[in-house]
Amino acid sequence: MTNLLLRNVRPYGGANSDLLIRDGRIAGIGRFEPDPGMPVENGKGAIAIPGLIDAHTHLDKTTWGMPWHENNRRAVLRERIDFEREHRIEIGIDPHRQSMRHAIGLAAHGATHIRSHVDIDPVHKLALVDGIMETREKLKGFIDIEIVAFPQSGLMVMPGTLELLDEALSQGCEVLGGIDPCGIDRDPKGQLDALFALALKHQCPIDIHLHEAGDLGAFTMELMFERIRANGMQGKVAISHAFALGMNDYLRVGQLIEQIAELDVAILTTGAPSATVPSIMRLKQAGVRVGAGCDGIRDTWGPWGQPDMLDRAKVVGMKNGLRSDIELAHVLHVVSQGGADVMRIEGYGLAEGCNADLTLLTGETLAHAVVDVAPRPLVVKGGRVTARNGQATVEMP
Repeated sequence: MTNLLLRNVRPYGGANSDLLIRDGRIAGIGRFEPDPGMPVENGKGAIAIPGLIDAHTHLDKTTWGMPWHENNRRAVLRERIDFEREHRIEIGIDPHRQSMRHAIGLAAHGATHIRSHVDIDPVHKLALVDGIMETREKLKGFIDIEIVAFPQSGLMVMPGTLELLDEALSQGCEVLGGIDPCGIDRDPKGQLDALFALALKHQCPIDIHLHEAGDLGAFTMELMFERIRANGMQGKVAISHAFALGMNDYLRVGQLIEQIAELDVAILTTGAPSATVPSIMRLKQAGVRVGAGCDGIRDTWGPWGQPDMLDRAKVVGMKNGLRSDIELAHVLHVVSQGGADVMRIEGYGLAEGCNADLTLLTGETLAHAVVDVAPRPLVVKGGRVTARNGQATVEMP
């Protein structure tokens, strides 16, 4: 933790002021003189917001910085999963090196927190988790990383995975993941019962990938709602992607959203261009916690994506058909405060007493910053400068 005087910034695009940081926390917002020996940074009128949050990504998968991966395979979910599991070692995707590149890239573009799903299966066991944990330790104080123990290849169809998830949670993974109980495991009751029992054992939250669209996804959600009520897990479950909430049935979606709000289920979106996605404005109106993430970037699944949550805000905004300044400002909320709400990050914000985790944005307004996606002039984590003008202060491996 460090001390810093950040001068000439506009919190949330408002009036120009200084941010006084002591011991890694915001000590005041106004006009100040530096303490003796205190570093001073000039924000030059930039917008200041709390640090961006990638609340749904896969640090163990990216080929960022590696030779181009040629991909001419079919876009079939099961085939993508199997190819990656069987070929990632020969391709050279080292989980520690690649997660360092991904995480440092996110930090360079304004992120201060990450929630990463990390594959666990009987082939690789906990090797990928070990790689991400090494990255988390090396980047401690630079960016915070929360790890989801994720059964990417399935749970019921991959015997031994449940025991590995149990071990991963015992070794420091904070969240339990899941994936398409119907589409991948073809046993929704079996998968969900096993996941909820394991989450109760470890007293940890759940974050389930739900690519299942339409009525199938709605059915799976309702099975999840039943178990949330039965196990008292209100406020402890997130649904990632939630493509079923984008189906063309307004009343059916409304009924699902009512239950999501009642049970305090969080929704995480990536604004996937090729799928139906939840309406972030409709979820906002219902009071649902909503965060966002880059998902996988430049990996064996596809070539797209950047380690940049402001870029992702633009993607989410475009996918949602948002145009007004109020709507665009809300997209920025989703990739910052929204992620903090989903991850239950304590001390997050831009007020006196909050952790000094923040990023500066270039633009006249919040909406302007979302549309332009200019390099971040300055990123601060715990009062320490971690990036300038899109370049991290630590070396990229």
